[in-house]
Amino acid sequence: MSEGRTSLIGGCLVAIGPISLALYTPAMPTLVSQFATSEAMVKLSLAVYFAGFAFTQLVCGPVSDAYGRRVTTLVFMVIYLAGAMLAVVAPTVGILIAARLLQGIGASVGVATARAIVRDQFTGETSSQVMNTIGIILAIGPAVSPTIGGLLLDAAGWHSLFFLMAGFGIAVILVTVGFMRETIEPDRSRIKPRAIFAAYRELTTNRHFLATSLTVAGSVGALYTLATVLPFVLIEVAGLTPTQYGMGMLAQSGSFFLGSIVARLLMARLGAYRLVPIGLVLIGIGAAAMAISIAVLPISYLSIMVPVAFYAFGIALVMPAMTTASLAPFPHMAGAAAAMMGFIQMGSGLLGGIICAAIGEPVLATQLVIPALGVLAIGSYIVYRRHPHLAEPEPMPEMPAPPMPRAGRASPIGRTGE
Repeated sequence: MSEGRTSLIGGCLVAIGPISLALYTPAMPTLVSQFATSEAMVKLSLAVYFAGFAFTQLVCGPVSDAYGRRVTTLVFMVIYLAGAMLAVVAPTVGILIAARLLQGIGASVGVATARAIVRDQFTGETSSQVMNTIGIILAIGPAVSPTIGGLLLDAAGWHSLFFLMAGFGIAVILVTVGFMRETIEPDRSRIKPRAIFAAYRELTTNRHFLATSLTVAGSVGALYTLATVLPFVLIEVAGLTPTQYGMGMLAQSGSFFLGSIVARLLMARLGAYRLVPIGLVLIGIGAAAMAISIAVLPISYLSIMVPVAFYAFGIALVMPAMTTASLAPFPHMAGAAAAMMGFIQMGSGLLGGIICAAIGEPVLATQLVIPALGVLAIGSYIVYRRHPHLAEPEPMPEMPAPPMPRAGRASPIGRTGE
């Protein structure tokens, strides 16, 4: 597939998970009263979504290597669609939790497949540019989803959110059927348990893979962790309504979107890898500002979201190059590598959410966990840079093909043979 088609399809695939998360978060405080349950149970519905999303990637990655990206995507998106419809009719919070688990399992295919189809076809700066375009598309959905979720919640109730998710699932299925082309030759041997364990053993013992993946995980994991605590910080402590919360989340997704656009403009001049330190500096500023602002300022929308905006902008500069670097050495098992990277990324968000739940106080949890994830991202990158033997050489710009001989002129080889 072309770069443009791959970017558009990859963007649709990778966005379904964050959209399903962002649409849901404005309703979390409301669901506590709707189901006459505890805040912990509603948070559990988000935790099982994360768990399904994270752990199932370890399955769908090798499955896509064995049976192909296209078929695997369709199967898992049907599971996602079933989860969305089950949530619509959920009579109890227990059924809702089960439905969210199904949605997480189904949506997990998006990240693994999107990154794998890029690695199947592109390398180096071209891969980073495609990843950047996917990031731009990814930013649009989550940017407007909290706003749409808040408005729908006020206008039509929480059931409407899951009807909309079902619509997104159908749209991804149609895109996959109509536009996605298979990018690998399926290899059934990749699904054998011994092959799966061997692939994951190779990845988890490769320090280059771990350093680059943890750089991304510490960056993006903060956004997933924030999704579990920000509704309670901004709605219950700062006093925003669900609609105001949805509108306010534009600061996070909008900053990521703006950062992706800036990265796109700077890549041609600086290259993707030179943007990573700049992005990590911004992540560091956001992490430090979060800890300090909570300590010295009253909790408000600006005291929380200004640091988040710096953090999100930095993530957009870090992701393209680090994602490319992480997957580059593993063309023989791109699906498994993309899945493991996604697992580490989502796992950091899941772990962050669990720690926040254990702390119990959402404001204190935000003050402690988000800066810690920033430290993880920066520390992992320092390991990547200070130990050159861990890293493959950064991709050089692709060399142009040698010019073809002009018509009517003999090539040097031809002249030699005359």
